[in-house]
Amino acid sequence: MANLKALRIRINSVRSTRKITSAMKMVAAAKLRRAQETAEAARPYAERMARMMGSLASAFAGREDAPALLAGNGKDQVHLLVIVSSDRGLCGSFNVGVMRATRLRVAELHQQGRDVKLLCLGRKGRDLLRREYGSMIVDTVTGLDKDFSYQTAADISAKVTEMFEAGEFDVCSMVYNRFQSVMTQVVTWQGLIPAMADDDGDADDVAEDDGLGGAVHIFEPDEVEILEHLLPQNLGVQVFRGLLESQASEHAARMTAMDNASRNAGDMIDRLNTLYNRTRQAAITTEITEIVSGAEAL
Repeated sequence: MANLKALRIRINSVRSTRKITSAMKMVAAAKLRRAQETAEAARPYAERMARMMGSLASAFAGREDAPALLAGNGKDQVHLLVIVSSDRGLCGSFNVGVMRATRLRVAELHQQGRDVKLLCLGRKGRDLLRREYGSMIVDTVTGLDKDFSYQTAADISAKVTEMFEAGEFDVCSMVYNRFQSVMTQVVTWQGLIPAMADDDGDADDVAEDDGLGGAVHIFEPDEVEILEHLLPQNLGVQVFRGLLESQASEHAARMTAMDNASRNAGDMIDRLNTLYNRTRQAAITTEITEIVSGAEAL
């Protein structure tokens, strides 16, 4: 039979834990609203930019003067995967989906005889991948759980561009959790180098609506000057979008996880209270029985 003192300690412990999870849920909910608004506000511009770059890449295909950031360097041997994860845990399956997609992509590329390098944005991604793919991780960027700006994404994209121009990889893709709703976050792959539209599945339809399919682009003053400015900016915009979407998804996943934890703690407290009352009642009944038996013996 369970000890009453141990049960009281356990009940108090679970109550304290429920207070923590409830507070974390409230904090995540407060942060989610702002993060969701920011991600949704940035989404149209980033999607339009990605579609335009994809259209330009098709238009420049086969041309000798096509910028490498736009059309690639003609090689497909070394792939750089940018993995967007969180710095902190307690966010349910938020990181699990990204890690699963990363492992599948790495296995697929290895089967094709390709080499893979990983750039981890977030401490959890590095920690979860380090045991299997430690030698592939070229760098890790942390501190993204705090406030970040477009400059943060621009610095990351500048590093990616520097690696590309140094010949360290041929193709670059980014994987992140795209915010869809509080309950749903979709793992999304986005091609960065060469430039292409995102893999949301409806990009072609939207591009057709926007009139970008088969569009004739006019450059003023000239192609080189425009693309020299536009291509690095597009890379920064896509990375920034991935970070914003991931941040909103993380807050949503953490809010859901802490809500479930609080509910489970409440259920556990109810069960422990029931067990405590039954144990206490049984102890009292036993004492009364012993007293009555002793009195009858006298």
